[in-house]
Amino acid sequence: MVVDVLIVLGLLVALLGIRVLALTRSRGSVLCCLRSLSKERGWRVGVARYADGHLNWIPLIGLLPRPRHVIVRRGLVVSGRRKVGSGEFFGFIEGVTALECRNGQDAFELAMGYRALTGFVAWLESAPPSAYLDVA
Repeated sequence: MVVDVLIVLGLLVALLGIRVLALTRSRGSVLCCLRSLSKERGWRVGVARYADGHLNWIPLIGLLPRPRHVIVRRGLVVSGRRKVGSGEFFGFIEGVTALECRNGQDAFELAMGYRALTGFVAWLESAPPSAYLDVA
C-alpha cells in the first residue's frame, strides 16, 4: 500500500518536472510571474510566450498546457515599474522588476528578470503604428 502511494507520488513529481522543463526550454518562452491586482492573490510563477499581438501566460504548475491568461498588446497600459524586494518575492532571484499593467478592466503585475524585461519592452515597442500603447 505504502509502496503504491510512493510510486504514484514519484510519477507525479516526474510528470511535473517534465512539464517544467518543456515549458521553460521551449523557444520564445521566458519565466515570468503574475499577480492580479483585482483579486487578493499572491505571485504565481509561470512562463510567458509571445505570439503575434498577445502574450500567453501559462502557469508552471498545472495540468493543462494552455494559457491561463492572454495579454493583448493593443490597449495595454503599463503604468508603473518597481524593483521587487526579496521579502515580497522569491529571495533567490535577483534583479526582478514588477510592471503594473492594465488591459481593459484587468489590472495585474508582471514580474520578470532583466533579460525578460528587455524582451517585453521590445515586444511592446514593436507594435504597429495603429496600436494604442501607453508605457510609463
